Amino acid sequence: MQRVITYIDGFNLYFGMKAQYNNKYLWLDVEALSNSLLIPGQSLVATKYFTSMVTNQPDKEKRQRTYLDALKSSTGCLFYYGRYQSNIINCRGCGSNWPSPKEKMTDVNIATQMLMDAFTDKFDVAILISGDTDLIPPIEAIKGLSPQKRVGLYFPPNRHSIQLESVVHFSGLIGKKKLRESQLPDNVTKPNGFVLTRPYTWV
Repeated sequence: MQRVITYIDGFNLYFGMKAQYNNKYLWLDVEALSNSLLIPGQSLVATKYFTSMVTNQPDKEKRQRTYLDALKSSTGCLFYYGRYQSNIINCRGCGSNWPSPKEKMTDVNIATQMLMDAFTDKFDVAILISGDTDLIPPIEAIKGLSPQKRVGLYFPPNRHSIQLESVVHFSGLIGKKKLRESQLPDNVTKPNGFVLTRPYTWV
């Protein structure tokens, strides 16, 4: 059996789904989605999920915590966190300025994990779920130094890059059917008995 690890760019996937389907399918079981991408003769050995914790937005923070807790309680996903950095945007026309938080470190974390797993022989096939072209260098490094390993790519909805697609062994687009069939239960019970419920806006 070929060993497969999936590497999921959480915000790239979230904003792709949000742009394409609004709030549908956000209560996504990424481990089930990963399994749905396998072909006969492959086995999922790990699902690695990369994200950053939202800050200074209480409603969004609560929904994100609920979702991540649901994933931790019902899947075997591994989690890797970047951070938000508050940048100030200045308007040259009117002189106004406002905070614009930017997610940092996710691409570096994904690249690090992919390279480490390749060089310590943790997978035969790596599947990246992202549309971020910053991940081209680690893919090329894996192909150059571990040519027996295959790297595949699945774009989130509303995301695509010809440059990124050109460096992988295979690629595809995550469609509505896979998202619809890879949802968490509406209610997920944590080990301590607390019940997590799909946010009511995520219909």
